[in-house]
Amino acid sequence: MKIIIIGNGMVGYKFCEKLMAKNPQGIELIVFGEEIRPAYDRVHLSEFFSGKSAQDLEMAPATWYEEHGIKLYTGDPIMHLDCENKTVSSHAGITESYDYLVFATGSSAFVPPIPGVEKDGVFIYRTIEDLEMMRDWAPKAKKGAVIGGGLLGLEAAKAMIDLGVTDTHVIEFAPRLMPRQIDEAGSTLLQAKLESIGLHILTSTNTLEITGSDKISGMRFQNDQVLDVDMLVISAGIKPRDELAKNAGLATGPRGGILVDSHMLTSDPHILAIGECALYEGMIYGLVAPGYEMAEVAMATLLGADKQFTGFDMSTKLKLIGIDVASFGDPFASDGEVRSIVLEDRNKGIYKRVNISADGKTLLGGILIGDAEQYNMLLQTCKNQVILPPNPEDIILGSRGGESEGGAGVLSLPDDAMICSCEAVSKGDICSHVLHGAENIEAIKKCTKAGTGCGGCIPMVKDIVNHTLKSQGIYVRNVICEHFDYSRQELLDLVHLHNLRSYDEVLSAHGHGDGCEVCKPLVASLIASLWNEMILDKGNDTAQDSNDRFLANIQKGGTYSVVPRIPGGEITPDKLIVIGEVAKEYNLYTKITGGQRIDLFGAHLTDLPAIWEKLIEAGFESGHAYGKALRTVKSCVGSTWCRFGLHDSVSFAIQIEERYRGIRAPHKIKGGVSGCIRECAEAQSKDFGIIATEKGWNLHVCGNGGSKPQHALLLASDIDSETCIRYIDRFLMFYIKTADPLTRTATWLNKLEGGIDYLRNVVVNDSLGLAEELESEMQKLVDNYVCEWKAAVENPEFRKRFSHFVNAPEEKDPTVDFEVLRDQKKAKAWS
Repeated sequence: MKIIIIGNGMVGYKFCEKLMAKNPQGIELIVFGEEIRPAYDRVHLSEFFSGKSAQDLEMAPATWYEEHGIKLYTGDPIMHLDCENKTVSSHAGITESYDYLVFATGSSAFVPPIPGVEKDGVFIYRTIEDLEMMRDWAPKAKKGAVIGGGLLGLEAAKAMIDLGVTDTHVIEFAPRLMPRQIDEAGSTLLQAKLESIGLHILTSTNTLEITGSDKISGMRFQNDQVLDVDMLVISAGIKPRDELAKNAGLATGPRGGILVDSHMLTSDPHILAIGECALYEGMIYGLVAPGYEMAEVAMATLLGADKQFTGFDMSTKLKLIGIDVASFGDPFASDGEVRSIVLEDRNKGIYKRVNISADGKTLLGGILIGDAEQYNMLLQTCKNQVILPPNPEDIILGSRGGESEGGAGVLSLPDDAMICSCEAVSKGDICSHVLHGAENIEAIKKCTKAGTGCGGCIPMVKDIVNHTLKSQGIYVRNVICEHFDYSRQELLDLVHLHNLRSYDEVLSAHGHGDGCEVCKPLVASLIASLWNEMILDKGNDTAQDSNDRFLANIQKGGTYSVVPRIPGGEITPDKLIVIGEVAKEYNLYTKITGGQRIDLFGAHLTDLPAIWEKLIEAGFESGHAYGKALRTVKSCVGSTWCRFGLHDSVSFAIQIEERYRGIRAPHKIKGGVSGCIRECAEAQSKDFGIIATEKGWNLHVCGNGGSKPQHALLLASDIDSETCIRYIDRFLMFYIKTADPLTRTATWLNKLEGGIDYLRNVVVNDSLGLAEELESEMQKLVDNYVCEWKAAVENPEFRKRFSHFVNAPEEKDPTVDFEVLRDQKKAKAWS
């Protein structure tokens, strides 16, 4: 059987992969692709602007096709199809015959017929070539726009921001954003969140003309409003690539799309169509998962198996510019047989709506915005008609007041529940492979390919693996990676026990292979947390990321920031003058941070040692803004100046900050000390917060701000200063020893069995008998402290590494460029 595939996108590649996995005999595969490169991942296309290369996005290299005996023609589209003689002819003049033909031509961007779309500076958002042209144009653009407020349009808006065009407008013809996925209330909240991060949203807006001579200069709308822009991306939807099929006489839909039946057969019994070019029962499926299912059905049809396509659930979850958005089932259900439960929290920017049956037993669909953590479980509950708990609101609110949890979790799902839609992997498939030795997510990926598509199912796959192991009485170990068969906590104990001081020593003693980008920073963090030695010593810096490697945060444009420690926010006039002198000498942008210190931006790598030499001479030391370490201990003025202050919060904050400075942990740590209950230092939003009372101090722990704010919880009340420090010693060391990598204290506490009560028992009541050990280990870290920048500027060998050119150490990075912003300099964005 000779099969020709027209189109080498994600779905065309998946058809080849699925067919090759069956190891069929006597089949010849020929693939014609219009693009110049093999199939690549369009789902994660925007990651091209985050550093991924075209090669990183490849589904498989060209060698894969050769290894499987597939003849691949890239950059050579089929121009003519002769259904009667069963032949195709390509642009390059190649003619091939076929027994069966598979259309996988996908779709193209829909471009509205707007006068001026041909002008320079107008782009579509579809291929890597499109992204390359956008990347090259963006440095010349200051103001941008996107036509389209759907999934693709908002993804394009994110790409514009990633390219540095932060003044971007989203133009949507419909009255609201994402009208096909979310309701009016959800869209209103989403729009507010997008506007809060700087996007400008124009809904109910129709573009009449793109103005400018050869290149775009603006847009004119139906109300004669004019918007000046110098870059435009059109992402207003897709249209199926059916022109070749239509010219060959195949049946197509009135709005486009190649008509197919449930076996993916077209009006010609020897031609099939799959993916976004296929029209099934009036529907074009614009997601990758239904395309993969179509590929599976087409393969079965050609191999004589009985498998049919019966439609596909269009539920979706994605992160739009950092904001979770998801919809599943029937998100708009509203007739008399439906009841809706809505949670709207405008303070946190969260909207959740679930639609349930009139009897309250089954979930019909829903919408999640701002927090989509429950998406996977809600989707499975909906698809598998799992009976809801007695109080259905529990599925979005969680259990309250001692009530039972909402639902029974993954254990309640039937074995045929489809966990990975992209690769059609069921719960039963995953459980079966776990029972046969696939005991972690990487093994499951290799066996089933679950989680290798969009990746949205990975949290649920992990839960199923862990539950299956536990049901077999197997201890679930959260191993670091393939190079270490230990959890972080186990490896920390081994490193401590054997007194290991470098990554190579740890790898030789307890690992195998060469290591990877997962275990190297993790082990380097363990070593730093255990011994608190100079980070640049013993080669441990090379296992860290670039920030630790150069003792500074790398910023836009290839420059670095300098952040001296200012304990408690207290600083003398003389030190302020030195900061000002240094900033003027090296032309640094200065800003007061939220942590009560001064950040100096725009430093060249080669200038860092000289800058720090001057700061250290004035009495400053490293602020560790670059490390997973204590950042700041914020304070109010306390009883020193404030008439409401109960205690000297500044002195106590300085004492606390100088005790824990430089101590490495699984994540950054922040503290605060407030002199009274008015809480001016915002101590309850910190990893540890101390608030003065009439009788002493209240100690709160495990709070944080960020994208998911969480208030700290009270650990101990009315304690004296010495006791407060002892409890913080125990708390921080217990966190360092038991938290997973890159886990903030708030998240750590949320996952800690027993929560704050258990933590209080360990820290305050010493239920584990570890108090003395934890305090002793913390004291060793405190005693080992050295200012990393002081050590770096005094050591000639360390200073050598702060050179952009090894053979010309005085030369600065010539690619760094600046522009003026409010009488200070600002790094130009990378082009």
